[in-house]
Amino acid sequence: MPSPNVDRWLWLAGIVVVLDQLSKWLVLGWLRPGDSVYVAPFFNWVLVFNPGAAFSFLSDAGGWQRWFFTALAIGIAAWIVSILPRHSGEFRLSLALTMILGGAVGNVIDRLRFGAVVDFIQWHAAGFHWPAFNLADAAICLGAALMIWDQFAGGSARRDCRQP
Repeated sequence: MPSPNVDRWLWLAGIVVVLDQLSKWLVLGWLRPGDSVYVAPFFNWVLVFNPGAAFSFLSDAGGWQRWFFTALAIGIAAWIVSILPRHSGEFRLSLALTMILGGAVGNVIDRLRFGAVVDFIQWHAAGFHWPAFNLADAAICLGAALMIWDQFAGGSARRDCRQP
């Protein structure tokens, strides 16, 4: 059973999953595949089903990637759940792991339901459009950035040096 310190991180990951799935549910009820709704000079709502990974990587690989990325995300989620108890007191690292966990689970749900990830946020500038993404992708990227920040800021190593 997870310790109370881990429970709060698992709850936060659950909130990320719920917000991700709620946003996708709203978009699926509002847009049709290929629709694009102008929001601002740098931002559109779109509806895209991405069978690949981040930024449409391997989206045209023929179908095997669905199960590969599903298994990879489940493996990463299990690994995060297994190491989170050891780091539950380290705020930045735990937050990073939690964001990655919530994002991974949110996208796994899509892969199992639709065979692809539902993407709907599109940034653009000067005629260049970045591949569409979703809240789960944003959580994963935020988690990765926090993890890098934690490593450069001395995260765990700095705390270990202060212990007697």
